[in-house]
Amino acid sequence: MRAATVVVIEALALAAVELSRTVAAGSLAGIGGESGGINPDGDRQRTIDIVADRLMREALRTAPVAAVLSEEAELPETLDADAPLCVAIDPLDGSANLENNISVGTIFSIRPKAHDIISTFFEPGTAQCAAGCFIYGPQTILVLALDQCVDCFTLDPRTNEFVLSACDLRVSQDTSEFAINASNRRHWSGAVRGFIDQCLAGVDGERGQDFNMRWIGSLVAEAYRILIRGGVFLYPADARQGYREGRLRLLYEAHPIALIMEWAGGAASDGRTRILELSARTPHQRVPLIMGSTRAVRDVDAIHQKVEPLFESSDAPLFARRGLFR
Repeated sequence: MRAATVVVIEALALAAVELSRTVAAGSLAGIGGESGGINPDGDRQRTIDIVADRLMREALRTAPVAAVLSEEAELPETLDADAPLCVAIDPLDGSANLENNISVGTIFSIRPKAHDIISTFFEPGTAQCAAGCFIYGPQTILVLALDQCVDCFTLDPRTNEFVLSACDLRVSQDTSEFAINASNRRHWSGAVRGFIDQCLAGVDGERGQDFNMRWIGSLVAEAYRILIRGGVFLYPADARQGYREGRLRLLYEAHPIALIMEWAGGAASDGRTRILELSARTPHQRVPLIMGSTRAVRDVDAIHQKVEPLFESSDAPLFARRGLFR
């Protein structure tokens, strides 16, 4: 199984090299702006999203992949039903940030195929055998979670090869940074407001230290910053229409990022439950995400346990007992 997993990663890396060149060319590549389409989750597609999806799918057709679930497709696509692995992928996370020259990326999750292809994608995140993300920024970087370890590879543009640049990344437990979109404060639950208020109180508050706030708005960049600098990131559910389940997708955003965080000694939860214990009910299931320092994530979870949920579990889809595939 490991050998097959490595082949999949190598295929994705080849596609990432091409996508990196396209992203770096920007408007010179002739693929700027919106495509006019809407992806299955309701987001407007940009031309670069379509290009990224095509590149990744073509690469996976050469690898031992039974099926691929992409953000840009409504349902999983069967590639080779006899192959041992399935892949969930966000071909280009944060594409809207490209117009501001902010880092974007590709996020992927690799799972052993279950007794049938569809059910593979509805197992908990603990079923993943590998996960990673390519970050297209000043350098193109692969963050790879494999064999219970998280390593970093940097693309050498002279050879088009990813070269190992950092081994066994570990999330610092000394958290002095938090990341959240503070403009949505009025929509947050009491638990989220309570944690952020503790951070803002600095040395005068119960956390007893000063914090800096960060917010990039690109999930891969936020995750990489935490791996390198430490901290905690929150993208909670809130009271806005369309946000009561959170906004990030479980299968190809939260699950792989959570695996990276945990294997690097950090943590990831939805505020109450470990992300890797959650199972999706639909291909594009949304979920809240809190990730980073284990201590900070546990503190957020502890505050949630003391406060009533923003929505009752009986009618909150995240905690429902049954769904489309259950």
